[in-house]
Amino acid sequence: MRKLIAITQLSVDGVMQGPGGPEEDPSNEFNSGGWARPYADDALSQVLHQTVAGEFDMLLGRKTYDIFAGYWPKQSGPVTTGFNRATKYVVTRTRDKLDWKDSQRIVGDVVDQVNRLKASDGPELHLWGSSQLLQALIPADLVDEYHMWISPVVLGKGKRLFERSVPPRRLSLVATGRTPSGVLVNTYRPASSKIS
Repeated sequence: MRKLIAITQLSVDGVMQGPGGPEEDPSNEFNSGGWARPYADDALSQVLHQTVAGEFDMLLGRKTYDIFAGYWPKQSGPVTTGFNRATKYVVTRTRDKLDWKDSQRIVGDVVDQVNRLKASDGPELHLWGSSQLLQALIPADLVDEYHMWISPVVLGKGKRLFERSVPPRRLSLVATGRTPSGVLVNTYRPASSKIS
């Protein structure tokens, strides 16, 4: 069984929308894009490089895929190398061509398809961003681990990792760290008991 790891940049109030720049995801009149940039330091870069150093494949929603495919193949360095090496599984309702190397379309019932993907042979799956996809996978208990990089900022609005439609759940903190800029680098796993 392949482990599915959700890797998410978050504000203290749980917003995951548009961490990289204002053009990344301005939907629903979100005008705080780029909020994570002031907290990008060498320590966080090291965390990112360690995350992409091993063998992994990627699971992405279509919007995140488009953002990544438009940026990372044009860059150089360890992140680009890791991302280019990985097979990209893209959840999409369209039949558009996926141009990024080693990209495969996932269509149909997303929970069923991700269950099948997790049961297949291969390395762990990294799910980056992809807020809409996460809202389908979290209630189905398909996320095995959450890597949350929490920046010391409150945004007040935006897409959240755990939206209101996600049922209550317990998490266990299994690792934690802190960068000089104040980003908490936390790893959580779903706990065995649920909140009723």
